[in-house]
Amino acid sequence: MTNSVNPMVHAFFVGRAVAQGIGEQLEKAATDALSELGKFDAEQRDRFRHFTEQVLERAEREQSQTIVTSSPTSAGPVPESDLQEVIDTLRAEMAELRAKLQQYRDCAPRSTEDNRHS
Repeated sequence: MTNSVNPMVHAFFVGRAVAQGIGEQLEKAATDALSELGKFDAEQRDRFRHFTEQVLERAEREQSQTIVTSSPTSAGPVPESDLQEVIDTLRAEMAELRAKLQQYRDCAPRSTEDNRHS
C-alpha cells in the first residue's frame, strides 16, 4: 500500500471487501442450511414411506391370518332362524336378570330404601 492513497478511500474498499466476504459467508451458510433441510425432508419422506409400507404389510398379514382362522359361516349373512334364536336367548337372559334384580331389591334392608326417598 502506498502512502499517497487517501485513508477514506482505503476505508471504503476495506468496508466493501468485508461486506462482500460477509455476503459470501451468508450465501454459503444459507446454501448449506437449505441443502441440509432438503436432505432432512427427503429422509423423513423416505422413512414415512417405509413406515407406511410396513403398516400396510402388517395389516394385510393380520387380515389374511384372520380370514384363514375364521369360520366360513361367520363370513356370510346369518339365517333368519338363527337370528330369531339369538333374539329369544337374549330376551330370556334379560328376563332372568330382571327377576334377580327384583329379588335383590326385595331382600334389601328397608332402612336404606327409606333414607333414599327422604
